[in-house]
Amino acid sequence: MKKLHASAAEALKGVVADGQTLAVGGFGLCGIPEALIDALKDSGVKDLTVISNNAGVDGFGLGKLLETRQIKKMIASYVGENKEFERQYLAGELELEFTPQGTLAEKLRAGGAGIPAFFTKTGVGTMVAEGKELREFDGETYVMERSLVPDVSLVKAWRADQSGNLQFRLTARNFNPAAATAGKICIVEVEEVVDTGALDPDQIHLPGIYVHRIVHNPNPEKRIEKRTITEKQGA
Repeated sequence: MKKLHASAAEALKGVVADGQTLAVGGFGLCGIPEALIDALKDSGVKDLTVISNNAGVDGFGLGKLLETRQIKKMIASYVGENKEFERQYLAGELELEFTPQGTLAEKLRAGGAGIPAFFTKTGVGTMVAEGKELREFDGETYVMERSLVPDVSLVKAWRADQSGNLQFRLTARNFNPAAATAGKICIVEVEEVVDTGALDPDQIHLPGIYVHRIVHNPNPEKRIEKRTITEKQGA
C-alpha cells in the first residue's frame, strides 16, 4: 500500500470529518505537525475534540484552529501561552478536560495497546478524580482513567521510509509516538523520506504498521515558543 501522499491536504482527504476526535502530537511547539494543522484548517472541518499536550500559541499550531473555531473541546495538560484559548474558555465557548501530563501520555499509550482503562494515584483527592471510580490497592487509593482512542492521529516525525517506519528527534518523541499508536488512522508529517530498508532496524522508534499516510514537509517553520537571550559577558 502506498503511504506517501503529495500534500498534507491530500493526506487528510477522505479521513477527517466534522465531530471527530483527533490526537495531535507535539510538546509545546516542538514536534507539532505544522503542515497537517494548516491543511486541517483549510479543510473546514469543525466541532472537533482535540487531544494534545498543549494548545499551541496564538496564530500558530493548534492556535490556528482555535481562531477559526474548529475546535469545540480540548483534552490537554497545559494550555498557557494562548490568549484566544483563555478567552474562549472563560466565555464558555470552549470545553476543556484538564488531564495531568503523565496521565494524558498513559491514556494515549493504553489506547494504542488495547487497554481500555487503568488505575493511577495521580489526581486522587482532587477535581481530577471527581465522578471517577476509586479503588484501593495495597492500602492506597487509586482513580480509574479511561484510555483514549482518537479517530485520527496527526503526528510529526523526523524521518520515515516508504513503509512508514519512523524516527523522531529529541523532545518531539515525548507525545508523538503515543499519539501515533492510539489513533484508528495515523497520518504523519516528516522532514525526510528514505527508501524502505534504508533505516537501521535497531534505530526505528515506531514501526510502520501504525502509520497509514505520510506527507513530506522538508522545511517546517520550527518556531521557538519562548526566545531567551543571554547577555554577552563584557559587553
